[in-house]
Amino acid sequence: MEYRKLGKSGLKLSALSLGSWLTFGKQIRNPVAERLMAYAYENGVNFFDNAEIYAQGQSEVVMGRILKKMKWDRTSFVVSSKAFFGDHRQGPNQTGLSRKHLVEACHNALNRLQVDYLDLYFCHRPDKETPMEEVVWTMNHLIQQGKILYWGTSEWSAQEIMEAHMVAKEYRLIGPTMEQPQYNMFVRDKMEVEYSQIFRNIGMGTTIWSPLASGVLTDKYLRKNFPKGTRLGMEGLEWLKNLAQLDERLPKVHALNEFAHELGLSLPRLGIAWALKNPNVSTVILGASKLSQLKENMKALADVQLLTPDVMERIEEILDNKPVAPPY
Repeated sequence: MEYRKLGKSGLKLSALSLGSWLTFGKQIRNPVAERLMAYAYENGVNFFDNAEIYAQGQSEVVMGRILKKMKWDRTSFVVSSKAFFGDHRQGPNQTGLSRKHLVEACHNALNRLQVDYLDLYFCHRPDKETPMEEVVWTMNHLIQQGKILYWGTSEWSAQEIMEAHMVAKEYRLIGPTMEQPQYNMFVRDKMEVEYSQIFRNIGMGTTIWSPLASGVLTDKYLRKNFPKGTRLGMEGLEWLKNLAQLDERLPKVHALNEFAHELGLSLPRLGIAWALKNPNVSTVILGASKLSQLKENMKALADVQLLTPDVMERIEEILDNKPVAPPY
């Protein structure tokens, strides 16, 4: 396993990590989740990602039971939670980024995960109704209290992230260390253009999600019949299917699949290796519903060396979607 620094912080994360969105507590049963976490940990994964909203809090419950059963050295792994959407309760103070919700969501995550502190704590989305000063002060207090070690954002704009840093600088507080954006061959603008100045000037870390574009960068959607039991086919996730823009992307997926086979790779391994190739990626969060799937995808770390300049150029030709940076 390769370990990368989380931005300019001293924290080192495994280049590949394991997430629980749509799997733990929802798509798979507890024994499978346990096998996935055990295999990942035994093969060097030290970061396990979670959030209050995942399976309405049950994802953290499942992960917490596994962590307690495994009895791993607490210093050997990193665990996260995120707050904004709530766990299922939708009262006026049970969502968002108010001090009340951030503190209570942190306490709930600690109880569900059965840990004394969260290594990483994310603001899962920006909150237009809460002053940035309140958000930054609250996160700083949680760090001072030892309940979280680092705080960050997820799917924030560059402007919002910089506003948080400006507030932190003004009041001499701790600003966000990391961002968790979606990043894959079809979703590139934030990582490759919008955040470029933050990477350069702030040294932000990233824990990227959906490296396989919600399963589009696999061969499962190349079949004639839409597969059942996949996340794009799950009830309540129609928005995800719309975001995937299958019809538009499938011709490119076909071409990428053929090119991956020429390289001796599976398409998922090519997609994950491509994301790892970006030096601003601290860790790629993998999702899996089967152990065989996780084993295959973790091979991608060794595949990065195959992505020579010529190979990357060929991928760009197939994708034809390279973001254009504005002139500065």
